[in-house]
Formats: sequence, structure tokens, C-alpha cells
Amino acid sequence: MLNKTTKSMKPYLAIIIGVISVSLSAIFVKLASAESGVIAFYRMLFSVLIMSPLFLIKYRHELKLLEKREWLFSSIAGIFLAFHFILWFESLNYTSVASSTVLVTLQPLFAFIGTYIFFKERASFQSIVAVSVALVGSLLIGWGDFRTSGTALYGDILALIACALITGYLLFGQAVRNRLSLMTYTMVVYSVSTICLFIYVLCMGQSFGPYEKTDWFWFVMLAIVPNLLGHTLFNWSLKWVSTNTISIAILFEPVGAAILALFIFNEKLMVSQVVGGSIIMVGIAMFVTDIKKVKSFFEKSIA
Repeated sequence: MLNKTTKSMKPYLAIIIGVISVSLSAIFVKLASAESGVIAFYRMLFSVLIMSPLFLIKYRHELKLLEKREWLFSSIAGIFLAFHFILWFESLNYTSVASSTVLVTLQPLFAFIGTYIFFKERASFQSIVAVSVALVGSLLIGWGDFRTSGTALYGDILALIACALITGYLLFGQAVRNRLSLMTYTMVVYSVSTICLFIYVLCMGQSFGPYEKTDWFWFVMLAIVPNLLGHTLFNWSLKWVSTNTISIAILFEPVGAAILALFIFNEKLMVSQVVGGSIIMVGIAMFVTDIKKVKSFFEKSIA
């Protein structure tokens, strides 16, 4: 019995570690002293270098499966991912960790809008309500940050654009992902993203180095912890738990990031951030869960 319980708890333990891992992303970015483009470049470069040995040994043959259209979509996905990181990391220079991370978490709702516009997917009443609720939360955070300073609102806008870009990355990658293993798809997109970021840093006249040892440490940690450890654990957990469970768990990323920022940077939360962030998470939770199943569960529990 104990072994069965321990086994069943493993995916949930992995999810908890995964949430903590992705929550550390914004913290590591703020601890590094380099410019946003440089941080993003080294995050992706080190991710690619760490993945390369396994990819070259076991998965490189899958590259032959990619058609021209899929190379194009993968390249667009990689470019979107690169600029997502640039804008999100830049937003952390202007607004708080709490505001930035909670606004980036709006990705499922941006995906809903994207699929409605481009694929004409029908919107359910529940989805419309969820988007409306999350929008109210976003406006509340923006209003609170604007009252604090105009630069904080600018950071919020950058975070929202970064959120839209990560949605584009997922939408373009969806078709390619169906035909390739996770490792090959990730390797292709991360490589394109790395090249794009290299060109960006070069064009912007930013420095590739030298940096302090602590900066190099944060670059590597960004690649290992949120990129490889966090998302790998989420993907591993999908063997035992539903996508909705992972989606709900990821909602705790802003909570973890805000708590860490409070202790590390002394970033205190405003009422508008707490209330707005809570409203956003309720909206996203409404969107990613099946209300009928939840209702059925409670009805059975009461009976």
C-alpha cells in the first residue's frame, strides 16, 4: 500500500518541483547583470549545448522527416520564442516579478483568441467568461502599476506582448510537434531561437562578454532549471496526469515567483497585484478545466 501511494505521488512531486523550477526563471534573470538579449541568448545556447549529445546520438535521424513547410514553421516558432524571452526579460527591468509573471501566464487565453481568429474555432460561453474575467484582472494590475509609475505599466505591456509571442510560438509549433519527438522538436526550435538571439545581440551592439562569474552561473542555471528541468518534469508527468492538471499547476508559477521576489528583492505586493493576479488565475482556471466534470465531482462528493 505504501509503495502504491508513493508511486502515485511521484508525478505530483515532479509537478511541484517543476513549478518551483519555472518560478525561478524571473529570479535568475533579475540576478544577472547582462542585458535582456544577452541573457536570453545564453539561456538558449546553453540549453542547446546540454541537449546536443543526447540529440546527436538518438534523434538526429528525425531531422529527415521535416518538410519545407515544417522547417518554415519551426523557424517562425523559434523567432517568436526568442523575442518572447527578450521582451519578457526586458519587462522585468520596469515592472515587478509578480506583475510580469502573472501577465505572461495569460498564454492559454491568448491561444484561445489565436485559434478563434486563425482557425475559426467556436468559442463556448465558459471560454468567453474566462477571457473576460482574466481581462478584468489584467486591467486591475495595469491600473495599479500605472498609479505607482508609468514605467511599471510599460513593463506590463512588454509582458503582455511577450505572452502573445509565446502563444504564436506554440501555435506555429503545433503542426510540427505531431510528427517529431519532443527532443527533436525542442532542439530545432531552440537552435533557431539561439541563432536569432545571436543576430539580435550583434545588431543591437550588445556585448557577449566578458561577464562576472556569477552572471555565467545564472546563464547556466536559466538553461538547466526552468528550461530543461521544469518543462521536462511537466512532460514526464503527462504520462500519469492530465494536461489540465499541468495547466492548473503552472498557474502557481507567479505565486512562487512573487514569494521568492519578496524574500530576495524585497518586492512587496500591492493590493491591486494580489487581487488582479487572483482574478487572472481564476479566469485561466475556468478556461483550462471542464466545469461539468468539476460539478459532477462535487455532486458525487456531497452524495
